[in-house]
Amino acid sequence: MKINTSVLAATMALFACGCSNGNGENPLLSEFTTPYGIAPFDQITIEDYREGMLLGMEQQQAEIAAIIANEEAPTFENTIVALDQSGALLRRVGGTFGPLSSSNSTDETRALQKELSPLQSAHSDDIYLNEALFARVKAVYEMRSELTLTAEEQKVLENCYKRFVRSGAELDEAQKAELRELNKELSMLQLNFSQNLLHETNNTFVVVDQIERLAGLPEANIAAAAKMAEEQGQAGKWMFNMQRPSCNPVLQYCSDRELRKEVYEAYYNRGNRDNAYDNKAISAQIVELRLKKAKLMGYTNYAELVLEERMAKTPQAVYNLLDQVWGPAVKKAQEELDDIRAEIRKEGHSFEPEGWDYMYYSDKAKQAKYAVDEQELRAYLEIGNVMQGIFHVAGKLYGLTFEEITSEVPAYEPTAKAYKVIDRDGTLLAIFYSDNFPRESKRAGAWCTSFRGQRYEANERVIPIVVNCCNMTAPTADGPALQSIDNVETLFHEFGHALHSFMRDVRYNGASGVERDFVELPSQINEHWAFEPEVLKVYAKHYQTGEVIPMELVEKIVESAKYGQGFATVEYLAASYSDMDLHVLTEIPENLNVMDFEAEKLAARGIPTQILPRYRMTNFSHTMGGGYTAGYYSYMWAEVLDCDAFEAFTETGDLFNAEVAAKFRQYVLTPGGIDNGMVMYTNFRGREPKIDALLRNRGL
Repeated sequence: MKINTSVLAATMALFACGCSNGNGENPLLSEFTTPYGIAPFDQITIEDYREGMLLGMEQQQAEIAAIIANEEAPTFENTIVALDQSGALLRRVGGTFGPLSSSNSTDETRALQKELSPLQSAHSDDIYLNEALFARVKAVYEMRSELTLTAEEQKVLENCYKRFVRSGAELDEAQKAELRELNKELSMLQLNFSQNLLHETNNTFVVVDQIERLAGLPEANIAAAAKMAEEQGQAGKWMFNMQRPSCNPVLQYCSDRELRKEVYEAYYNRGNRDNAYDNKAISAQIVELRLKKAKLMGYTNYAELVLEERMAKTPQAVYNLLDQVWGPAVKKAQEELDDIRAEIRKEGHSFEPEGWDYMYYSDKAKQAKYAVDEQELRAYLEIGNVMQGIFHVAGKLYGLTFEEITSEVPAYEPTAKAYKVIDRDGTLLAIFYSDNFPRESKRAGAWCTSFRGQRYEANERVIPIVVNCCNMTAPTADGPALQSIDNVETLFHEFGHALHSFMRDVRYNGASGVERDFVELPSQINEHWAFEPEVLKVYAKHYQTGEVIPMELVEKIVESAKYGQGFATVEYLAASYSDMDLHVLTEIPENLNVMDFEAEKLAARGIPTQILPRYRMTNFSHTMGGGYTAGYYSYMWAEVLDCDAFEAFTETGDLFNAEVAAKFRQYVLTPGGIDNGMVMYTNFRGREPKIDALLRNRGL
């Protein structure tokens, strides 16, 4: 194998800088001796991460070279398994650095990400564009019908071969060189996009110097805004950044319309301010390079390249789904707008509602229709109690128990809590970190990640170390962390991803992942239990009195649950359309402005002017940062599955039906990617999913 000299040169130069963690040893270079093999976070320096990543790449290159040098004929064991198991050091270092760089980002980690990005891109290309290695993989693949393989081994072999082909292994040398450059440029552009967005989210402030302007805002949010101002050197004022726990309450509760407008425009224009962190040109470049890559690989557009390996398969299948829901959603949103206009008139105003009026007056309309006050509900939604409710559901469904061990294990973040996840039979299933509160170093949103994925060593299952990162409402100096209904739903959602990670049981790295449009099924189905009366009685307790939420309030939650779904569905679909519209382009318009493109496409579809996409293109990290590229539709695709799957429980009359839960665990949560998504779903449900349950669930 030809070793990439640029990587080795960089390695030599960087090692010359030395590394130091206090004792001259790098903890990343050997298996962790800490409890449960969790990284000793406080002992690892930025130089340790640099050294570990570079050595990890070098070590994997040597392992690949050994596979190629093997004089024996290619076999599943000496080629596919050897390749699957290569890169152990790189996985250990990357599995520690990756989650930390998004939840505890610093100038140092961001600089190291930029430094490593082109090297990691080159390293991946060195593997998947290696002719000799691909020849061995292809030889095993072509004799697959003669091999006696398990279902998982067959899938690993198929995935391995496809990944080489889809990574350009069959291109000629000139095309491979072009692909290398495209991959390197794309990896850096996507990283720049994400780092710009992090800066814009945490460092874009709306400042208020008159408390009268905060009329309607809950006291806890006023206190948090005062604290933020003090931390920014503006004591005596109030500040809001663009994290949702900071800015959303202003949009929902503040009566000052100009303040709502200021916050609204600041939030939706992140990355679109013509400053040093502007993402318009970066986004256009990303779209252009993705199209070049797709055409180089023989596809007419980038969406075709991506969707080939997803459940949807084609762009048309995606549009068919979105179009089925768009009409009913817009109709429902127009009905909600009529309610908003009525609320505006009640106050004696005659203006036409704008985007910054939607949340404020929708909340009033909801109260008028259902007499439900979200501020009243928050008193029953303290985050510790909510987490106990989440654990209760997991216990009832799957027999899991949770034992807090925060003080016993390494802490990567002081406010994060750690738990042992114990299975029904008493075995240790996983370690779970719950990191719920925003901080300047954490990116926006909510996500599930792992410091270590589930794997096998010999015949022993190595437990995963799973992390949920959220940006929930934090406690104040004199008050607990009381959450909104949306936040509770998000906590249940992310824990559904965690359950999927806990229960995965596969022997090969190459069989661990599922299709992107299947991955949201475990998370979204878990949301269905969040506001069931039976579950609310368990966790919804008043933070001061401990009183269980009254049935009257439970009934209001149930009755009002579908209100606002017109807005929520339209803003989601708008983002999904924008994502797809850019990635089905077969030619890039001259001087592409992604914001103008987005606006023109959505206007042509008849989007209400008061609704913007949930994420506008310059702050749409799902697609521009990678991960959900030509894939934001996946939440809707998976919602067809999760609504239909939840009805498998409700049809029995028992939300916690043991037989249905056991089948869901067996056929959906455990197999990883051994089967295709539709196969897993039909194994569970006995048939393919229907869209009817989704439309009912959204009240459409």
